[in-house]
Amino acid sequence: MMEEDLNNICEECKKEEESVTHNLIKHGYKVCESCRVSKTIFPI
Repeated sequence: MMEEDLNNICEECKKEEESVTHNLIKHGYKVCESCRVSKTIFPI
């Protein structure tokens, strides 16, 4: 994992949120909490 991977920028909506790093560690996806929930409800 590179240093720039831990910049809290969501890959989906490009917003900076603290939950991005938590989700990257827990789930392996670099997305914020709201994008993770919407992907869970509406997977594409």
